[in-house]
Amino acid sequence: MKSDLINWMLTLVLGVLAVATVILAVRTINLMHEFRTLSTQAAIANNSLLQARALANDVGLYNQKSPSPELTRILAAVQGRPAAR
Repeated sequence: MKSDLINWMLTLVLGVLAVATVILAVRTINLMHEFRTLSTQAAIANNSLLQARALANDVGLYNQKSPSPELTRILAAVQGRPAAR
């Protein structure tokens, strides 16, 4: 009698652990997919930001060599903005 009860309990524990393993595996797969997607988007955003900064620096250097009131106004507007968070 005790053997059947212990066997049933151990089978139940094994079943619960198997279900928990499947749930955690699916969750891990979904989180990794989301992480890869966000990493790719972050890399694209960082690249765009670096290009924009390089362009602003080039325009600033050009404006120093050939001053233009329009460029000065645009650069002041762009550089005067606080960082978006």
